[in-house]
Amino acid sequence: MTIAAIEAVGLGKRYGRSGKWAVQDCSFRLPQGRICALVGPNGAGKSTLLGQLAGLVRPTRGELRVMGRTPGTAREQIAFLAQEKPLYPQFTVAETLRMGQELNPGRWDAGRAARIVADGGLDLGLKVRELSGGQRTRVALALCLGKQPDLLLLDEPMADLDPLARHQLMGNLLAEAGESGTSVVISSHILAELEGACDYLLLMEGGRIRLGGESEELLAAHALLSGPVAELDADTTVVESKVTGRHMTALIRRDAKPVGGDWEVDEPTLEELLLAHMRSPQAPPLLTPSADPRCGVAGRSATEVRA
Repeated sequence: MTIAAIEAVGLGKRYGRSGKWAVQDCSFRLPQGRICALVGPNGAGKSTLLGQLAGLVRPTRGELRVMGRTPGTAREQIAFLAQEKPLYPQFTVAETLRMGQELNPGRWDAGRAARIVADGGLDLGLKVRELSGGQRTRVALALCLGKQPDLLLLDEPMADLDPLARHQLMGNLLAEAGESGTSVVISSHILAELEGACDYLLLMEGGRIRLGGESEELLAAHALLSGPVAELDADTTVVESKVTGRHMTALIRRDAKPVGGDWEVDEPTLEELLLAHMRSPQAPPLLTPSADPRCGVAGRSATEVRA
């Protein structure tokens, strides 16, 4: 069986004396070479999960493997970019890249790091504190990708950038990751931009994974119905329904059976799918076989899992 980039079973993290769980009963699998969007509302546990994957946060319980190893023993294979983008402000761009080389002997790709910086037209002699937000993000990405990681973890890396800078850096990131075969997990609230960039999806809420798997398979497992107000079949799994006057729309699970009734049937967009599930926490979780650690290998259809 192929080793997964990430495999988590019953993962949990509890903070403080209050006993609040930031991550709880979290189970999923990410195959190697995927570009994965990690999405969910604020407080869902995304940053804690990324910290666990990076080996910076110790799980309270459960099992976690990155490239078949515990995160603490796989740090040379992992690159993590936190929201704060911690860089030394007194270092120049050149000194920052040299630091990356010194900290990653044997894995550092100086040419790749230099290319990412050069694509932004950065002066290597500028100090980090003199850079704009977008320029600092580019330098931080150069550090991450220059390390040649097997797994790249990005926590809201472009939240403070304007749309043009986000588009340019996302394209740069995807091109570099695609060339190297790096697995990427990117946390973001910008749902529309993820649709064309990511081929894998993890929707997290309440510390658990509620949707997981190939984006195309998850979309194909749902149908967006619209038409006159009518009763849906009793055995139909309804994620969300809305009535406006005499018109009704509903996002449902296809559940491997045809949709009956006088409905206009469309496949939802990724944004429609995610927003509907975030507005409907009562909807049952869904993992495709490649995302289900119980399956181990990729399959063809989506599988419901217990919350």
